[in-house]
Amino acid sequence: MDVRARGALYHQFTGKQDLALAVSAWILDTWRQEVGRLVEQEPDPLAALLTLARGHAVYCRRDFARVAMALRLEFAGQDHPVGREVEKGYRMLVERCAGLVAAGRAAGSNPEGPPVGAVALAFVGAIEGTSIALAGQAPHDESLVAAAAAGALGLTAAPDGPANRMAHHRTTRRSTS
Repeated sequence: MDVRARGALYHQFTGKQDLALAVSAWILDTWRQEVGRLVEQEPDPLAALLTLARGHAVYCRRDFARVAMALRLEFAGQDHPVGREVEKGYRMLVERCAGLVAAGRAAGSNPEGPPVGAVALAFVGAIEGTSIALAGQAPHDESLVAAAAAGALGLTAAPDGPANRMAHHRTTRRSTS
């Protein structure tokens, strides 16, 4: 970016903090449109969680998507407007996942186990960490992020499609009950 373009960009904001807040809001909105919309279309909570994992991996293939993660790491534990905004988005994601984990347990599509909140944190950590570690390694990132997410949910295996995962899990539960 040349100096004139950078100046024109900064002119739109009162400072770097306002720019970072605008970027964070834009990333969250884009994620909701691209990933959240797919999750909402899944009627089964387990399928929704695995769709979220795969969608997040695909979303994170783009450089701008990693900005929110970088901001989260940069401002972790600090009382700062950018940090608070990034943490708010993170908490919303964890709460959404906790709701899906609880609904999946109630429906019998994912196993009982540690507290729902702990599983949701592990799930989000698994998809974020694996997405970061596998950046630029498409198409394997998508299936490996889904496998890490399945492990965080307590599933013993993660075959290729959500329907296969659910069928495998249900078969496993029936044979051990």
